[in-house]
This record gives sequence, structure tokens and C-alpha cells, in this order.
Amino acid sequence: MYLRSDHGEGLTGGGASARATAPARGLAARLNERFADFEFAPDLGSRIGSLTWYRGAATCVALITATLLLAPGFENPIYGTVPAPLSGAEFDATQAQAIKPLGMGSGTGARVAATGLVAPLSDTPERPMLEGTTKLASGGALFATLLRSGIGKTDATTVSSMITKAVALDEIQSNTMADYTLGRRVDKSQPRPLEKLDIRTRFDQRVEFVRAGNVLSMRAIPIAIDRTPLRIQGTIGRSLYRSARAAGAPAKAVESYIKTLATRTPVSRLGSDCKFDIIVGQARAETGEVQLGSLMYAGVSGCPNKVQLAPFEQGGKTSWFDGSGKGNSTGAMAMPANGRFSSGFGMRRHPILGYTRMHRGVDIAAPWGSPVFAASDGVVQFAGRSSGYGNFIKVTHGGGYGTGYGHLSRIYVRGGEHVRRGQRIGAVGNTGLSTGPHLHYELYRNGMAVNPRSVSFTSTQQLTGGDLGEFRSQLNRLLSVPIGHGAVKDAED
Repeated sequence: MYLRSDHGEGLTGGGASARATAPARGLAARLNERFADFEFAPDLGSRIGSLTWYRGAATCVALITATLLLAPGFENPIYGTVPAPLSGAEFDATQAQAIKPLGMGSGTGARVAATGLVAPLSDTPERPMLEGTTKLASGGALFATLLRSGIGKTDATTVSSMITKAVALDEIQSNTMADYTLGRRVDKSQPRPLEKLDIRTRFDQRVEFVRAGNVLSMRAIPIAIDRTPLRIQGTIGRSLYRSARAAGAPAKAVESYIKTLATRTPVSRLGSDCKFDIIVGQARAETGEVQLGSLMYAGVSGCPNKVQLAPFEQGGKTSWFDGSGKGNSTGAMAMPANGRFSSGFGMRRHPILGYTRMHRGVDIAAPWGSPVFAASDGVVQFAGRSSGYGNFIKVTHGGGYGTGYGHLSRIYVRGGEHVRRGQRIGAVGNTGLSTGPHLHYELYRNGMAVNPRSVSFTSTQQLTGGDLGEFRSQLNRLLSVPIGHGAVKDAED
């Protein structure tokens, strides 16, 4: 036997010396040891032009040539065998062993045909109870929908007549779902009796019909509703609409918000750092459904153009007011200056020239330097000196209308500039043929001067007294709504 000491020296027994034999080496190892630099598959992308590269290229060409010589030829196809299609018992056997039985509901993968022990039934048995769900196109179609669901005419008539005691049929929302259960029938020629019917008649109420013996009884079940409004705030950024939608505001609410906001301030002039504040009516049912109502508050904060608008009903009419109780302006054109009409449109004796001639506008008496405003949106056609008008501005508006402002002391706009309704464009003066500071205001229709007072000027609503106090209380309640309360996904999209 052979032993090895701790010092790695070999010891032999029986007086024989032991020799450690090296393991046998393969041919590849011996070739690698003898030809260390030899490569069986040299890289043809490196050392191009060397002897190793030429040897590798020759080896590659030799292998390709040998492959072509051993190939049957490009013109000689290689034929394969196609098994004959199975039929009869062989086909049934393969189907039983395939995955098709599993797809048809089998639990083992084996499916066999019926044997002679299987006898067909003379009559198909019915299920004792049938449960289903139907959708109402409208409340008025309740009777027809029940009949199409398999409910008998007698039961459908009873349900339709009894449900009107809880709600008018036209108040039932379209696409309302109704769950029903039909019981067992004695004769197949007769419809199944209605055992139970559950239908959502209103957002805050559902009605349940239950059969007790031969009598259907109805029970109205109220649904608890949380009507806390939905409040959403955020930064306007590059786009007010996109920012509000990204914050979770419903599309219709954002459209109403922008439209309401535009009545007080140009939306395009709101800075990207301004913050929008939207409050929308919301009803959340205890069953999880959510109904979004109309816009209840439109606000802008965090910038000079601060806005707080809320609706208020007055005399049966709802209008929007700001925090001070100021409402929307109504009328075709804004008053160009704050003052009184001192001279009307028509023929008159000129105070300076001394003879009678046509007065093509109206005079509005106002202190020197008082602001003059654009009566409507438009483009400045002329701004400068114009004979007897003195400093004069002419603005063209849409629909063939135009306005003129004369005797100005200062002009704040230039030709070609776009102006907005109510924008300050000049100041009251006494230039041209004028006896005192006033504004000469003209209105043109299709290039002809018409009486400016034939077009109504704007008037602004103002809440006072008890109405103002009630509105401010309503506004404070809205502003106390927590931000993001009950935020939901937009159900309108």
C-alpha cells in the first residue's frame, strides 16, 4: 500500500519504492505545449497579411470548398416525406392525446365518445332559478326591457306600476343596470315567475322587489351620499388646460373654468407661476359611484391677476360675482370714458365755427387727463393728429364696426396695435376744435357714422345689503373646502 507523509514524501510498504506518475495528457494539450503560438482558428480581422492570417484564410476557403463538394447541388431539391392524414379511429386517438380536450373542459386530457350505455333524455331539465342582468335604454323602456329579459307580462306590468310610486320613470338614468332572479315554473309554456328585482332608480335610491308567495312587494332603499365638493389646485405652467387636466380636473369643468375666467381677465396673460383653483360639485355614493356636477368656484392666486369668482342666484337668475360682489358686465360696448353726455349725435350749431353742421358723434364731458378706454376689442387703424379732431384714435372692430376718439390730450397706442375691450388707449383733452376738455366719441357701421347711443353700453351688476352678505358667506364656505378632497378619475373621458 501507498502512504504519504505530512512532508509530502512518498513512503512505500514491503520495501518497494513508489513513483508518482503524472496523469496522461491528450493530443491537444501536447500540441499546445509544443506549438504554443499555433492557432487552429485565427482571427481574420487581425494581423492581416501575416502568415497566420493567410493560413486561416486558406483553411476557411478549404472548408467552404469541401462543403460545396459534399452538397447535392443547388438545382437538386431535398425531398422529405409527409405523413398521410389520419382518419377514423386513428384521428380520434390523436385528438384524445392532444391539448384539445383540456381546452374543452377535460381534467385529464383524455376525452372519449359516448358509448351505448348513454341514453338521450326525452326532455331537457330546467334550472330551478335563473339570474341575469339587463340594461335600461331609458326609464320609459322599463316594461319592454323586462319582457325581453324573460319576465312575464303580468309581473312586468306590476313592477312598472309599482315603481312609479318611488320615482317617475323618466327620471331613471339611461344605461341603468337591473339585476333579476327568475324562479321555477310548472309549465314550460308559461313564463318564469319573477322572484327578485333590484334596480337603481336614482343616484341616492335603489328599489328592490321580492316575491312572497304569489305577491310582489317593493322596498325603496336610500343610499347615503357625500356631497362635499371637489377642489383642485395647481400651477398653470405652459398650458392652463393641460395643467388642470393633469391635476385631475374633469374636462367639462376645465372648459367652464376657462370660459368663466375669461370674463374677468385675459387667460393668455396669466403667468406660468399663477395657481388655478377649481371647485366642482361632487356627489359620492356609499356604494362607490361618483357624480360630478357643475363649476362652483373659479379662482387664480399667486400672481397680480388674482381672481375669486362664484355663482350666486338672484331673482331666479344665476350670475358670477367676485369677492367684492361685482358681477359680469353686460352690453355691446364699454363706456369709453367716465363722464356725462354733454352733446348728442345729429345736426347742431358748431360752438366755434358758428354754423350748423352734422355732429358725427357724442361728447362725453370729463376732467382733463381722465382715461379713455377702448369700447371693444379691435385693431388701431389710426393714432395721431387729425385736423379738427386734434389727437385722434380710430379703432376697427369685427362685423363692420369701428370707433373714433377725439380731442385727446395723450395717445397710448399706435397704428396696427391690437387692443382689448376696456384697455386704456388715451386721455381726455382739449385738442383740435374744442371749447373745453371732453371726449368726442364716434361709432361707425360699414364706414358710416351712426349714433353711438343706439348701441347699448355695458352695465355691471353689484351685490349690496343682504345679498352681498349671503354671497360672501357662500364664498367663505367654498374656500374652506379642503384641497383634493375626494379626487377621482375623470368619469367623462
